[in-house]
Amino acid sequence: MTTRHLGDYQLIQSFGTGSMGLAYLAEHRLMKRRFLVKILPPELARDSGFIERFESLVVSLSLLNHPYLVKIHNVCHAEGTYFLVTDVVEEGCNLAQYLAKRKGKLSEDEILTIATQVASALDYAHQKNEAHGSLKWNNLILRTQEEGIQVFISDFGLSRIIGPGAVLSRIYQAVIDQLAANVGFAQNHYTPGPLDEAETEALHQSFLQSYSFLAPEQKKSLNAKTDPRKADIYAFGVMLYSLLRGEFPEGFYELPTQQEGFQSSWDLILARCLHHDPEVRPEFLEPLLEEIQTSPSLYHAKSLLLKLKNRGNAQTVSAQFESQATAYSSSGGTAVQTQLKPVIKPAEIARPSFEPDPGAIFQVETLVARYQPQAQEEKWIEPLLTPMQVIPAGTYFRGSNLGARDELPRHMVNLSAFALDAYPVTNEQFVRFLEAMGGEKDVNNNDIIRLRDSRIKRSAGRISIESGYSKHPVVGVTWYGAVAYAKWVGKRLPTEAEWEIASFGGIEESLYPTGTDIERSQANFFSADTTAVMSYPPNAYGLYDMAGNVYEWCQDWYDYHFYDHSVQEPDNPKGPLQGVYRILRGGCWKSLKEDLRCAHRHRNNPGIMNGTYGFRCAADVSEE
Repeated sequence: MTTRHLGDYQLIQSFGTGSMGLAYLAEHRLMKRRFLVKILPPELARDSGFIERFESLVVSLSLLNHPYLVKIHNVCHAEGTYFLVTDVVEEGCNLAQYLAKRKGKLSEDEILTIATQVASALDYAHQKNEAHGSLKWNNLILRTQEEGIQVFISDFGLSRIIGPGAVLSRIYQAVIDQLAANVGFAQNHYTPGPLDEAETEALHQSFLQSYSFLAPEQKKSLNAKTDPRKADIYAFGVMLYSLLRGEFPEGFYELPTQQEGFQSSWDLILARCLHHDPEVRPEFLEPLLEEIQTSPSLYHAKSLLLKLKNRGNAQTVSAQFESQATAYSSSGGTAVQTQLKPVIKPAEIARPSFEPDPGAIFQVETLVARYQPQAQEEKWIEPLLTPMQVIPAGTYFRGSNLGARDELPRHMVNLSAFALDAYPVTNEQFVRFLEAMGGEKDVNNNDIIRLRDSRIKRSAGRISIESGYSKHPVVGVTWYGAVAYAKWVGKRLPTEAEWEIASFGGIEESLYPTGTDIERSQANFFSADTTAVMSYPPNAYGLYDMAGNVYEWCQDWYDYHFYDHSVQEPDNPKGPLQGVYRILRGGCWKSLKEDLRCAHRHRNNPGIMNGTYGFRCAADVSEE
């Protein structure tokens, strides 16, 4: 094809036509990264109702982030054309092409690998209340690596935007156009014409594949209000059955366990996924896949055939099956309630261990007893935890086009939900950690804190805090000390991106955590000492002291040009893989106003200690 540019993308190679229209391999002109560009058909692009639905639903789909889902990055409009930008799976082929190469024969381990990855992606999306809606072989992209097969689900949720009726109508029209061209079928009568059997057969198989994967309720009425997640479960069953048997399930179909050689009880999951009643199908697939590998088949082949043929007792058979299947499945019909909460792991303290004396076996009893120090009982010290605020998952801007060179360019990042301490770790909290550690060194002999730079003192082996400083943030802490404390309380340090996004408080155009400006009545800076935490108003996320008081250690290494790379890898950036300095953020009690900007980057050696360095902890967020 002739080289063509569409917005910021150079179209390199055509991948043919799909349900969304023309697809191209493309390269971003600035990032020099390859993507898949899907150009909407003109008839859809002219439909204002579709465009409105498209732009609103694609936003939620773009938030899906799973290793087995093809990531949607952007929706663009250029030259009067709407197009979708997604990841491209290079050196991959769809499942139909893979089966053709293997002549339809896959080992049970390969089938289980494919099924497990697809189930993981579907369960993840269904928990997010998203569904594929038109899952089939052509939507499953396989890439073979040394580690094995890796599956990627493409076009996720797009049929929901277009509508299953419109998707099938497009397929019908393609069949009609092909027959009209090859057979001469037009205006309700046949005319002589050449027949391209290979092309017609491929089109025929594509149509049968699309139709065979539709759930019974979809076939009855494509526009009926049905649960697309249940349709996904049925399509998963069709995929699994076709891989195991080499054919689609139609009419009275035999279950795989009636064939010899299978180790897992495939009939259990197939009988539930392919049930005509959507309510009987499981909510989630991964628990069932785990069960079929460890549980015997629910039915012997002959007894199952007799039960299915006994139509007079159909309701009894169904009830018996459900009562047995429930015992094997943890995915009953109850709704899953989800809420965000921080994941706090049990505290662990790494202490030195010593090998037993190898010469002990040669020692004999003497009249004088050997001295053996009395083992001291280990004392458990309860951490004093900080309340945390949850920052929701989303797409945010980081960096600044008006600051230093290392803040350029301002760009978008996609962050998963996380939790951040409401205020920095205080002296009274850190003292408990020092008592638990028994010193100022970690297990790797790195300094945790330099007491002469802090408000914590040790005298005659006892630790104390200077009067009036219990609620002040701890200072003089190294990066190693911050990491060790975070591990002790079951948390971690925030990444630089997480810290910066949290400091904005959800207001993208802010310069400071307080807004477009900051006064000394709003933060502790250009002063003589630290102040107690929560002495100033919080930002919009309920986080205190995000500006001033103490610089705060972050997890990332520092790289002057890192934001140039972060533009190309926007998903949960974690900084360079190595470096000399670690990131510090937020400014301190003796900083100038410029250092308090949300985008301002500071750094230092991870072993450095002084009276302006402190930290706060972060935690991952789970949905339970």
